[in-house]
Amino acid sequence: MPEPDQKPVAFLKGRGAVSNMQGRFEVDAREAFDDGWSPTGPNDDQAEQAPRLKTTVVMEQAKSILTRNASPDVPFNVSLNPYRGCEHGCVYCFARPSHSYLGLSPGLDFESKLYAKANAADLLRQALAKPSYVAEPIAIGVNTDAYQPVERKLGITRQVLQVLHETRHPFAMITKSSLIERDLDLLSEMAARRQAVAAVTITTLDPAIARVLEPRAASPERRLRTIRALADAGIPVGVSIAPVIPFITEPDLERVMAAAVDAGAHSASYIVLRLPWEVSPLFHEWLQAHFPDRAQRVMNRVRDMRGGKEYDADFAHRMHGEGLWADLIRQRFEKAAARLGIANRARNFAGLDLGQFKPPQALERRGRATAKSQLDLF
Repeated sequence: MPEPDQKPVAFLKGRGAVSNMQGRFEVDAREAFDDGWSPTGPNDDQAEQAPRLKTTVVMEQAKSILTRNASPDVPFNVSLNPYRGCEHGCVYCFARPSHSYLGLSPGLDFESKLYAKANAADLLRQALAKPSYVAEPIAIGVNTDAYQPVERKLGITRQVLQVLHETRHPFAMITKSSLIERDLDLLSEMAARRQAVAAVTITTLDPAIARVLEPRAASPERRLRTIRALADAGIPVGVSIAPVIPFITEPDLERVMAAAVDAGAHSASYIVLRLPWEVSPLFHEWLQAHFPDRAQRVMNRVRDMRGGKEYDADFAHRMHGEGLWADLIRQRFEKAAARLGIANRARNFAGLDLGQFKPPQALERRGRATAKSQLDLF
């Protein structure tokens, strides 16, 4: 596990910081990480010969921790991300361009130069203690995975959950990592109070595709076991099929849904491939490197779903696309969901209980009152 680096990384200038093209989606240039992969899995022979990419972590004192949005196409208004950058290295990640605003590359830098919000739990406690704060579900890990490998050592996500547990504040989590199982104690207790739901992202059941698409995330089979562990612990868990990539992960849509339901998932959602800003050239290179035989067909279908463009940021279309091909995916998803008897994952937020929230100040006052009553006994 990489050691946290207290020194800030050297900044490059502007969005042009994407110019370090070489190796920016190289699966084999990463530290070994066991999350359900066999030591004799795909590409391991090459991995033995490839140079390792050192991961550095800057321990950051963030100024705020809750992000608010007004996007009508997502089921939450407030989100929390303990980390900036993500070791999972998913080539399609829509959050990659955020590293450009730090003067870093959305390619390798996004995967290897991470920022950990060391004061996340303290900031959350301060935010929840404000007299003006009104409780609403917090989505955790929607930008970068809250359970990426570095969390095993730093435990910042665990600290955040402890604050939410203490204050009885509802939340939802999404991850590709089996590390969420570490926190089943907190999650299961809050789920019993209708204050926690979870989702596991599975793009494909094909381990060879997953290995090059999401190189440091858990294997598909391991993620299914995580769904089972969450379900067995009484935690409402859904499957997020994101992204749906034409001719690559798209053929697996119904199989992923069925396998997730068999594992205990009670809801599902999907998002078609999004290619904002620097994600587009990254994905083009990845396609040519791994699927040159179908690269043109993939991009033609992407444009078919985006009104002739590679990306359309319009709220009405950015998640599911538009046109005939997007409509076919929607129909397939809806028919499979009906056949399997599962709901749309977005409905999970509506079932979270906001009425039990206890602001930190109230907890402190209660503690002082209890101490005073105990002293009165003497």
